[in-house]
This record gives sequence, C-alpha cells and structure tokens, in this order.
Amino acid sequence: MKNYITVVGLEVHAELKTKSKAFCSCSTSFGSEPNTHVCPVCLGMPGALPVLNKQVVEFAIRTGLAVNCEIQRFNKFDRKNYFYPDLSKNYQISQFDKPICLGGHIDIHVGKEPKRIGITRIHMEEDAGKLVHSGSTIKTSDSSAVDYNRAGVPLIEIVSEPDMRSAAEARAYLEKLKAILEYIDVCDCKMQEGSIRCDANISVMSEDATEFGTRAEIKNLNSFRALERAIDYEVERQIELIEDGGHVVQETRTWDDAQGMTFSMRSKEEAHDYRYFPEPDLVPVEIDDTWIERVKSELPELPAARQVRLMSEKGLQAYDAENIVATKAMAQYFDDAAKHTDDAKGLANWLLGDVSAYLNNENIEIDKFPVTPAHLGELVTLIKKGVLSSKLAKKVFVEMVKDDKAPKDLVKDLGLEQVSDSNELQKMVDETLAENPQSIADFKAGKDRAVGFLVGQIMKKSRGKANPAMINEMLLKKLKE
Repeated sequence: MKNYITVVGLEVHAELKTKSKAFCSCSTSFGSEPNTHVCPVCLGMPGALPVLNKQVVEFAIRTGLAVNCEIQRFNKFDRKNYFYPDLSKNYQISQFDKPICLGGHIDIHVGKEPKRIGITRIHMEEDAGKLVHSGSTIKTSDSSAVDYNRAGVPLIEIVSEPDMRSAAEARAYLEKLKAILEYIDVCDCKMQEGSIRCDANISVMSEDATEFGTRAEIKNLNSFRALERAIDYEVERQIELIEDGGHVVQETRTWDDAQGMTFSMRSKEEAHDYRYFPEPDLVPVEIDDTWIERVKSELPELPAARQVRLMSEKGLQAYDAENIVATKAMAQYFDDAAKHTDDAKGLANWLLGDVSAYLNNENIEIDKFPVTPAHLGELVTLIKKGVLSSKLAKKVFVEMVKDDKAPKDLVKDLGLEQVSDSNELQKMVDETLAENPQSIADFKAGKDRAVGFLVGQIMKKSRGKANPAMINEMLLKKLKE
C-alpha cells in the first residue's frame, strides 16, 4: 500500500450573538416553540423587504481582526439560489465575490511544532431553517418537518485553506477558533445547540502526487469528537477505495455518529450553479478606517496573548497555560482565583486536575462550578503554607463542592490542620525510630525504601496530619547521625 497524505479544509458556520435576526426584528433566542420566531421577511413573503442588522457587520469585523484578516472596505450581499425545504425563500442572502474578510490565519500546536493554518475568507450570511427528522439521521428518516425559527439568524462562515494534514490538526484548529469566538463575544459557541457547525472537506493524495485528490464534503459536524471520527473514517474509506482500484467521487456526505460512518447524500461531480447575483433589496456597505480602528481598539485580550501573559507573569508552563486559556470561562476563573494565592502552578494543577475531573463527571462547565475562585485560591494557599497536606486538601475539596464554605473554616470543622510544630513532629519521629530498629538497619545498609516506610508509619500516627516535608527532613537527619 502507498503512503497517503491527508488533506483537510474546514468551513465553520458560527451563529452571531445578536438579539434579532440578520434582516428582520425576529428574536434569535434558542429553544422556543417551532415557527414562533418568524415574520414575512424571514419567511420570504412577497413584497417583504430586508433591513441589515448593523451588529452583524460589527461582529464580522471583530472576528476578522481577531484572526488576522484584511477587512474589505466595500461589501455587498448576494442571492445564493437553490431549492431545499429549509430555505423558505428558495435563496439565501450571502456574500459571493465581495466577502467582508480575506486572508488571515490561526496558529495551532499539535505535538511540539507550531503550525499556521490559513484562512481564505469570512463572509456574512443568513442561516436556513432546521429540518427535524423522524429518525436519528436524514438517511434513516421516513419524514422531516421544518422549523423556520433559525431562518434568518445571522452567520459568519469562516473558510480555511486546505492546510490541515490530520484529524488532530483539524480538531486543534476548530478548538482554537471556538476559543477566539468566545473571547471576542460574537458567538455563544454552544455546539450542542448548533451555534457552531462545521463542514469538512477531506481528500487524500499519495506522497509523490503534485495535486490534491478528489474531495468529499462531510456536512454539519457539531462536536470535536464527531469531527475527528468523521475525518479518520473518511480518510480510511477513500484510501481503501483507491487501493481497490476505484476512484473517489466528489460528493456531499453525512456523518452517522452512532454507526461511526459517513454516507453519501448527493453528488457534486459538477460544480453547483447557485446563480449568484447582487441582492437587489440591500444597498452595499462601506466600512471606513475609523470603524475598523474603533473595533480593533475594543478587542479583548485574545487566547494567544493570555497564554503568553500567564507564562510570563505567573510562571506557568506552556502546556498548563494553553489548557487554561482554551475557554474564556476557565481563563477568567484562573485569573480571579490567582488574586487569592501566589502559587500559580499549584492553582493550575488543581484546575486541570481535580476541578476538571469534577466538571467532566458532572457534565458541567466551569461557570456552574460550585466553588468560588476565591475559595479555591485560599485552598491552594493553605497547602503552600503547610496548613494542609495535599492528601488532606482533597478531603476539604470534597466538602467544598458540597457547600461552598471557606476552606479555613472547613479545616477547623473537620479537624484537619496539618501538624507543622517541630517539637511535636520530632517526638513522633523519635517514637517511630525506636519502634522500628530494623528499618534503621535497612537504611544503613543502603535500602532507601526504609525512609518511605518510616514516613508512612508517622503519617499513621498523626492520622495523616503530619507535614510530610518536615518529617522527611527530620528522619534523614536522625538516620544519618
């Protein structure tokens, strides 16, 4: 079998956090009864005229600047004509040859080496309605209903260059893009609600080829896991097809998460003619330098800059900093908690360890975490000061998530203060050595494991409260006398 190179490009659709739709005053709120947020404009009734929501343009500029794009001063909207049940007008208001953003890039890390993924364009458009299938997927359904609440909700489509060479790189790119959209507050990024949806263009090529292979487009992937699995499956499918003497057909496919497979939806052997033409009911939009500079000045600290700050100011390692800034809420929690401790590394360990494990088990985000940043910061400080051992701190943490009580109060209530009094500890050390002459002999014979045994005996004596660092120091001093 030949060696093949995977080629992936992503088209990411992000719903914008406007209160009203792109071209009418209907609400964009999620979860309402079907077909209750509709009007003659978003349903495409004859004679109903669209009016552009200025916030859509503002959010598109903000996104373009955040991903290093060039903002285009002259913008127009176009009609993209096609027939599908979820498109009530039989055309979509979008941008064709004059998108609002061109160029740009996002830097990712997969493994040790950084990689830059190019962005081709970002354009504004309206969303279609939503098909509600009777089965689990469109391929297994006998019927479908249409909810037009989503029709007309503003979108930006962010189109990458085909620069990704693995499912892991595609996931890293989408995770980084999602984080940026969260930080600049243009999208709520709730993938489970369809706020971000991704189409993946996937092809394979042999190592000695000079041109990309024929691509298949996998539609509407709405989770990082689905993206990775769909790419891995599709790459394997295409390679097997080629190795068996067949050829890949340019087509649109759908991903079935339950079966872990992609299925053909429709052929795209011929480029679809959408018969684009300028939207006659909307005037062009001109964006001046003053508008762009104002938006640029209002950009918040972005994930990459925040990571650098946590490394330079807090002394975090790149891995810890990158994981903390991966979501805006986690990064903000860290910054708030860091005001209550000077042990940034210890705080990062708790956030990426016990806290993240709790969030995963409860299936919640950090903004629903019952422990306040101040109290977690105080817990880390108690550990650093020697009031609590790491083991006892975990007991306090369990109680903190039940009732967000100050850790110092819980330590008193539970009687868990760490023993750091040198006289009391020395007494325990002397008693333990007297009770374990064989361990002393083992240490003298070069068996360092004896120290660990003795430490364990002292911890039992103190019911886990003895300061382990002080015990080790005292033991070694006594043993070497």
